[in-house]
Amino acid sequence: MSTTGDPQWFKRAVFYEVLVRSFADHNGDGTGDLRGLTSKLDYLQWLGVDCIWLPPFFQSPLRDGGYDVSHLTEVLPEFGTIEDFQ
Repeated sequence: MSTTGDPQWFKRAVFYEVLVRSFADHNGDGTGDLRGLTSKLDYLQWLGVDCIWLPPFFQSPLRDGGYDVSHLTEVLPEFGTIEDFQ
């Protein structure tokens, strides 16, 4: 789906929420991570997904399900690094 020049693209888009912790484990530690997610992007495209919705995965004291982000430039270590996200 092309979103170029269409401010209403989201009305037709297929969104897919990915819980990083449980989606795909890249390093074999039993916890999903950003590299695991990246390795499945072709699969998500095959499903027809246009947009991925990621709940919080940034550094957080985790008192509010991760929504209490303490550092926007640091990823929770169990999910990888900011470079893995980029």
